[in-house]
Amino acid sequence: MNLLNFFFGVYPYIALTIFIVGSWVRYDNAQYTWKTDSSQLLSKNNVWLASNLFHVGILSIFGGHFAGLVLPHGLWIALGVSDMDHQWLAIMAGSVFGTMCLIGGAILWLRRMFNPRVRAAGRRMDAFILSWLMITLLAGLSTLPVSIGHANHGDAAVMLALSGWVQSVLTLQPQPSLLADVEPVFRLHMVLGMTVFLLFPFTRLVHILTAPLSYVGRAYQIVRSKRRVKATASA
Repeated sequence: MNLLNFFFGVYPYIALTIFIVGSWVRYDNAQYTWKTDSSQLLSKNNVWLASNLFHVGILSIFGGHFAGLVLPHGLWIALGVSDMDHQWLAIMAGSVFGTMCLIGGAILWLRRMFNPRVRAAGRRMDAFILSWLMITLLAGLSTLPVSIGHANHGDAAVMLALSGWVQSVLTLQPQPSLLADVEPVFRLHMVLGMTVFLLFPFTRLVHILTAPLSYVGRAYQIVRSKRRVKATASA
C-alpha cells in the first residue's frame, strides 16, 4: 500500500472512527472535562476581538468546506452556480474567513504561549491543538494562490477532484486515485485537517458538539446592586 492509498483511503476512516468513538466515550465517562476551559478571567486583553474573529472565521470555513465538498455537484448546477463560479466563491470566502481566523488565532496563540497567567493555568494539549489548527489554517491559505491560478485558466478539475474524493469517502467507496494529480499543498492541508478530527476527542474542541445554542435567547439575569441595598437600609 502506497502513501496515497493509506492517507486518502484508510486514514480518513481511522480519524472518523476515533472522532466518533472517542467523543462518545469521553462524554459518557468524563463529562466534567467536557467544557471550554475559558481563560478570559485570567486576561481580558484583546480576547473578545480575537475570540470572535477566530470563532466566526473557523466556523465559516467549516461551513464552506461542507457546502463546497460534501454537497453534490449536481445541486450546485441546479442552483445555477457553474463550476467556475463555485471555485471563485470558494476562493473569496476562504480568503475573507481564513484571514479573520488567522488574525484571531494568532492573537490567541500569542496570548496562550506568552501570557504567564494563561500559560500557567492551561494544559499542554490546549497549546498543541491551537498550534495544530493554525498550521492547518496556514496550509489551507497556501492553497489559495494555486486555486486562483487554476481559476484564471478556467480549470476547475482540482476542485471537482477534491469534492469527488470527499463524497467517495462518505459513501464508503474511497477513491484515492482522484487525488493523484492534485498539488501536494492540497493533500497536506487535507491530512492536517483529518488529523484535527483524530485529535478532537482529546481536546477542548469537544464543546462544539454540545454548544448551548439556547444561550442566545436566554432570559436576562436579575442582579441587585449592593449600593442600592445599602441606600435602602440607611433610609
